[in-house]
Amino acid sequence: MEFLSEIHPRIVHFPVALFIFYFFLETSGIIFKKDFMLKTAYLILAVGVFTALLAVLTGNQANAAVKLLAKNKSGLNDLIELHENYATATVWYFSALLIFRTYLLVKKKFWESITSNGKFKYLLIVLGLIGCYLIYMTGIYGGDLVFKHGIGTQLFGK
Repeated sequence: MEFLSEIHPRIVHFPVALFIFYFFLETSGIIFKKDFMLKTAYLILAVGVFTALLAVLTGNQANAAVKLLAKNKSGLNDLIELHENYATATVWYFSALLIFRTYLLVKKKFWESITSNGKFKYLLIVLGLIGCYLIYMTGIYGGDLVFKHGIGTQLFGK
């Protein structure tokens, strides 16, 4: 399972890009009332949740590998825990958003909300912004792990 920890830095960029792309497509589809943008946003959200689950799985493996090497590095475990907490919150948040979005589609309330002055269209924009904040904070702590502490690089174990 060690190979999973090695691919974590490569996988994490997919959910980041997909979730941000989702937010822009969702917002654009709501503003311009374009059905194809909204359908594409939904698909991008679903793929983003799947890749985020992979990122968390590989991140858990990376965490297990790093804990063995990080015992003598002060503050590193706290930083790892912050990154892990934000990553977990991000996955749960976007998973809940996907469930909510699916509910609206199944109940056929989504398009009606977009075309009329429904409350859901503005709610989805706000929810997307909150999700982008979670991605940002996860990336801040993950970037600190890589660029300040060398985790995931050949310099870390030395």
